[in-house]
Amino acid sequence: MEKQMRKVKTVALIGLGAIGSYIASNLSKVMGDDLRIIAGGSRKERLERDGIVINGEPYHFHVVSPEEETGFADLAVIITKFTGIKEALKDIKNQIGPDTIIMAPLNGVESEEAVAEEYGWDRVIYSLARVSVVMKGNQVSYNPKVAHLEFGEKTNETISERVQAVKDLFESAGIESWIPEDMERAIWIKYMCNVSENQTAAVLGIPFGAWSGVSEHATEIREMVMREVVAVAQKKGIDLSEKDIQNQREVIKRLPYQNKPSTLQDIESGRKTEVDMFAGTMVRLGRETGVPTPLNEFLYHAIHVLEEKNDGII
Repeated sequence: MEKQMRKVKTVALIGLGAIGSYIASNLSKVMGDDLRIIAGGSRKERLERDGIVINGEPYHFHVVSPEEETGFADLAVIITKFTGIKEALKDIKNQIGPDTIIMAPLNGVESEEAVAEEYGWDRVIYSLARVSVVMKGNQVSYNPKVAHLEFGEKTNETISERVQAVKDLFESAGIESWIPEDMERAIWIKYMCNVSENQTAAVLGIPFGAWSGVSEHATEIREMVMREVVAVAQKKGIDLSEKDIQNQREVIKRLPYQNKPSTLQDIESGRKTEVDMFAGTMVRLGRETGVPTPLNEFLYHAIHVLEEKNDGII
């Protein structure tokens, strides 16, 4: 008898922010109520009442509270900010069974470790999102032509059954999926971009377009920060180089000029940022590896000052 290929039939997603909305809006079109958005309390009430408008289209998802027992999900997607990952891992507990695949395409380089600490490496696949999303209130917009997810096992010389199952689901939903041979390297490339672009944009108050050939000064600052990430990555045995910095110049040119990195969006909206996970982690890893990170030390303090301004302390 022919073995049946593994399929993902149910998905639980926690973190319906910018990237979460991108994933959910696509999945809902092929999954309906088999896509469960995990949210409780006033957040659940607000999502059920107001929904979310994504690229001009209103969505009302199937919202499930953390306490509900719906049966285990085939796939769990954790896409909160890194500061909320511990709470999210608890809130999604009722969705996690022995065969649940878990992916956490958060910013940063330590989300897989956080998930594995709670649920074990045997459930985790590595992942990241490459989407430039703008979110204001319950309004979300992104360009689908420059949006994709990257995921897989730590190395992917061959594609595992569970990675193929996730790829089949995402592609059926219109989510472009890449499976890099080296997922650790892919995550560090994304981290290099986030550490440089999110933080320098937040301090300078500039959109992505400033780096598309408009300002040599903005580009120089961004790439100086990137080189600190490359130096730390190389010390940790991650294959990053100057070539990856040059490649990002072309990637940025394809992003909408006016779009802003999420840290600048957070500052402008009065929200707390992910600076501890960006500069904070970089400074810690720099000390651990013996690599100086003076630009990240500056950015760490500068962005906290901007948060203090928002809080009325300054």
